[in-house]
Amino acid sequence: MTDSAADDALSEPTETHGGHADRPLTGGRTDVYRHPPLVRISHWLNVIAITVLIMSGLNILLAHPHLYWGLRSTFADPWVSIPPIPNWLLIPQGRNLAEARHWHFFFAWVFVINGLIYLAYGFITRRFGRRIWPTVTDLKGFWPSVVEHARFHFPKDDEARTYNVIQKLTYAAIILVILPMMLITGLSMSPGFNAIGGVLLDIMGGRQSARTLHFISGGLIVGFIVVHVGLVIWTGFYNNMRAMITGWFVIEPSETRNGEGE
Repeated sequence: MTDSAADDALSEPTETHGGHADRPLTGGRTDVYRHPPLVRISHWLNVIAITVLIMSGLNILLAHPHLYWGLRSTFADPWVSIPPIPNWLLIPQGRNLAEARHWHFFFAWVFVINGLIYLAYGFITRRFGRRIWPTVTDLKGFWPSVVEHARFHFPKDDEARTYNVIQKLTYAAIILVILPMMLITGLSMSPGFNAIGGVLLDIMGGRQSARTLHFISGGLIVGFIVVHVGLVIWTGFYNNMRAMITGWFVIEPSETRNGEGE
């Protein structure tokens, strides 16, 4: 192949994803379009909203840093007691229950509205079915995927075009279980909502149970964020951040044992 022919081949797009063709790069790499604009905007709004919700939620929790099960707090034998939290982790800085509630309530609605738009987009465009909902084949490969993750082996070739089964199950659990549980438990503790439909508190097992479940949901979300950010850094911080800012993600070619591309 001549140099000009090679240049032409390099510049020609291949597969199409979301209306954007792949862009071949040097060294056998391929630039693929991974995240459409609405997904990227929704992601960064969630980053802001969840950060404020966690920090203001901690401030609210410190008003009574003990958790119980049932209808009321007994101030004796709590299920768990929260240790002191530094002021820099709180919104607002320092103990301020009233203002913390204002921050928490406002950004809770930002989070909910943003989430509803994302859900509607995911179902209307069938993105959830294509990208997140695991197939039977995915589920059959669950344990091999666990082993590969335990070895910190992550695909960089064409397998990186799609989420693996662990990612799919985790995202599905966050979207369909944990986030709704956080929303429902939060609403069940709202005096205004109780005046309209207080049955939620009965379903939760009482105000203290709802408060504890709300804290557990928040803890699971924090755990997800820690693992998620860690994997973003481990698997290529620049490439992952570029994908969530521009939509484009670079996948590497497969490698043989001698290090040559297949």
